Amino acid sequence: MRIDAILFDKDGTLFDFNHTWGPWAGQVIEELADGDRDRSDALASALGYDLVAKMYFPDSPLIACTNRQAAEYITGVLPHRGVDDIEQYLTVSAQDVPLAPVVPLDGFLTGLKQRGLKLGVMTNDSEAGARAHLMAVGIAGYFDFIAGFDSGYGAKPDPDPLLAFACALGLDPDRVVMVGDSLHDLVAGRAAGMQTVGVLTGPACRDELAPCADVVLPDIGHLTTWLGDP
Repeated sequence: MRIDAILFDKDGTLFDFNHTWGPWAGQVIEELADGDRDRSDALASALGYDLVAKMYFPDSPLIACTNRQAAEYITGVLPHRGVDDIEQYLTVSAQDVPLAPVVPLDGFLTGLKQRGLKLGVMTNDSEAGARAHLMAVGIAGYFDFIAGFDSGYGAKPDPDPLLAFACALGLDPDRVVMVGDSLHDLVAGRAAGMQTVGVLTGPACRDELAPCADVVLPDIGHLTTWLGDP
């Protein structure tokens, strides 16, 4: 099957999930708990986060959710804080998180563009957050399409934001590859009629991703070999 484009998830796909977001989540919990250990434990439990290891548990509800959904989980523990308030706090604090690219992204993306591929990013993060992160590591210019949950197309696992990528660039969905680290990514890709590639740089394991993936790779760096000769 010919491939004309690749649509990437962001967190856990371009950037290692736990190395990027593990320390950040610990800081968020500490700030929101304001020194209250019981509150800290309650927040960690609600968010599926290991305070000692500073990592998410594999079944954490935050792994593929939007900032709005994360804020709703948090206000379940902190009912005196409004959802809008917490969502804004998460959006702002996340924009400056230290990023951990899974591979040297500049060279990797250059290679894909040299193949004539169109590239996009669809994340359940905010679009502003996605653009800030991609710009921070100098790769925003490689992408023909960047969207978040708030870009007007919906959020994964719905296929609509993936189909928006194909529509915007005049692509046949069956010639697009959706690459992601979570079932949300792969379920959305399958529903959109795209080819799907799972990567193991997020919390999900191979067995979890395999039923919805055409292939599961260790990381995006292995895509070049999987694609074969240009």
